[in-house]
Amino acid sequence: MACGFRRCIASQLSRVLDLPPENLIKSISAIPVSKKEEIADFQLSVDSLLENRNEHSRSDNQVQAKRLAEKLKCDTVVSEIITGPGTINFKINREVLTKAVLQQVVEDGSKYGLKSELFSGLPQRKIIVEFSSPNVAKKFHVGHLRSTIIGNFIANLKEALGHQVTRINYLGDWGMQFGLLGTGFQLFGYEEKLQSNPLQHLFEVYVQVNKEAADDKNIAKLAREFFQRLELGDMQALSLWQRFRDLSIKEYSQIYKRLGIYFDEYSGESFYHKKSQEVLKLLDSKGLLQKTIKGTAVVDLSGNGDPSSICTVMRSDGTSLYATRDLAAAIDRMDRYNFDTMIYVADKGQQKHFQQLFQMLKIMGYDWAERCQHVPFGVVQGMKTRRGDVTFLEDVLNEIRLKMLQNMASIKTTKELENPQETAERVGLAALIIQDFRGLLLSDYQFSWDRVFQSRGDTGVFLQYTHARLHSLEETFGCGYLNDFNTACLQEPQSVSVLQHLLRFDEVLYRSSQDLQPRHIVSYMLTLSHLAAVAHKTLQIKDSPPEVAGARLHLFKAVRYVLANGMKLLGITPVCRM
Repeated sequence: MACGFRRCIASQLSRVLDLPPENLIKSISAIPVSKKEEIADFQLSVDSLLENRNEHSRSDNQVQAKRLAEKLKCDTVVSEIITGPGTINFKINREVLTKAVLQQVVEDGSKYGLKSELFSGLPQRKIIVEFSSPNVAKKFHVGHLRSTIIGNFIANLKEALGHQVTRINYLGDWGMQFGLLGTGFQLFGYEEKLQSNPLQHLFEVYVQVNKEAADDKNIAKLAREFFQRLELGDMQALSLWQRFRDLSIKEYSQIYKRLGIYFDEYSGESFYHKKSQEVLKLLDSKGLLQKTIKGTAVVDLSGNGDPSSICTVMRSDGTSLYATRDLAAAIDRMDRYNFDTMIYVADKGQQKHFQQLFQMLKIMGYDWAERCQHVPFGVVQGMKTRRGDVTFLEDVLNEIRLKMLQNMASIKTTKELENPQETAERVGLAALIIQDFRGLLLSDYQFSWDRVFQSRGDTGVFLQYTHARLHSLEETFGCGYLNDFNTACLQEPQSVSVLQHLLRFDEVLYRSSQDLQPRHIVSYMLTLSHLAAVAHKTLQIKDSPPEVAGARLHLFKAVRYVLANGMKLLGITPVCRM
C-alpha cells in the first residue's frame, strides 16, 4: 500500500538527510495518473525539505534535487529514481506495486486507505456533528438537504477514522414561529387535515396566518401571547406544540430512512428554553448583560458599542432567542459528552451567528469554545420540481426515483432486479449527492435536472453504473479465477494507471479529513471510474488465458472495493445491478 512504499522511500531519505522517517512521510506524495505517458509513482518536492524556502531559487532547488538523487539508490522496491523541476520522482517495481496494492485492498476491505501511515498517531476523539436541523411543523425543504448530506459525510469520515461520533439533529422546534403556528391552527386549522397530511396542512396554516398577521396587528399580538404561554409552561399550548413536533419527527424519519441517514440524538431548541434562563443569569453575573431602552437584553462582544458586535439574547417580554438557546445547548453538550470537537453544519448565512456564539462562550469563561467549528456551505439555486412548485425534498426524491425507473426500464437487466424502486432510489440519490459534492462546499451552485440524470460523464449515475458493471464481471467470471493471480499479467499501461490511482486513495482521504471537503473523494472516484471503463474495454476477461483473466478480475475487484468504500463515505449505497 502507498504508506508502505512511502516508508521505504522515507527510510532511505532519512539515512541521507539524517532526519526521522516520520518527518518525511507526508512530504512524499503519490503522483496523479497521466493520460499521456507512464509516470513515476511518488514525488518528493525538495522545497518541502528546505527550511528557508524564500532564499532558494528554482535553480537552487534543481541542484539540490540532483545532489540528493545521486545519494539515493534503487532497490527491490524502487526501480528508478528521476529528478524533475525541484523534485525527485520514484518509480516502484511494477510487480511489487501490483501485488502490494491488490493484496492490501482485499486484506483491508472497508479500511483500505484508512490504515495508512498518513493517519498514524491520530488521537481518537469524541466528536459531535450537529446537522440537518429542519424546522418542526414545516415540510422538509430542499434547503435542508445540503446540511443533511454534508453532515452525514463528515460524521461517516470521522467515524471511519476511528473517532467516537455523536450525530445530533437539533430541531428548530421553539421560537416565535410557534406562536404564529399555534394561533394559526386555532383560527384556520382542521383536525381531519392534520391527521391525513400533517405537515402539508401546517404549512398551509403557517402561510395563511403570516399573511393575516401582516394586515391584522391583533393576530401578531395573539401569536406573541401564545409563545409566551409556551415559555411559561401552559399545558394547553404545550400539548398542541407537542403534537406538531411528534408529527414532524415521524415524517422526517421517513425522509431520513430514504436518504440512509440516522441520528444518535433528536434534540431541539425546546430542550433549552428553561436552561437559557440560567445562561442569562450567568451573563448577568459576569457583568456582560446590558438592557436596552426597548427592554431587550444584549451582549456587546466588542466592548465598545460597535453595532455589528451587539448580540440580542432576550426579548423585551423576557422570552428566549435562538442565540440564547444555542449557548445553553453548547454548555449542556460539553457537560454530557465532554467533546473534543463539535461541528455545526449550517449554511454560510449563519457564519456571523456562529462567530458570535463561539465568542460569547469564550467571554463567559468556556475555553473549550475553541473546539467548536462551523462548517458553512453555499446555496443550491434552481432546485424546484419540474413543474416549478415550492420545493419539498420528498417531491424531488420522488421525481428522481420515477425518472431513474423510466431510464432503467429501457435496459433489459432491469427486469431481473428484485427491487427496481429501491435501485432507482439509490441511483437517484447518488446523482443528487455527486452533483452537490463536486465543488467547494462554500460555493453556491445551480441545480440541473439534466445533469442529475446523465449516465455518462462525471455523475453519480456513472459511478453506480461502474460499480454494478464490475460486480457483474465477478458474478459472470469470478468462480474459478479469484484464488491467486500472477502479477506479471498486469503490466499493460491501462492496468498500471488503475494501480497507480488505487495507490493514491489514502492521500485523498487524508486531504478530506483535513478540510472536510468531499470533493477530493468525488474527483478521485470519478477518475477511478473512467480509468476502469478504459481498462474494461481493453483488458478482456472472456477468451483470455486463465492466468491473465484471473489477474484482470483481481484488478477490477479491487476497483469495485475502493469505489464502494468511497461511495459509502459520501453517503451513497452502491448498487450491484441496474
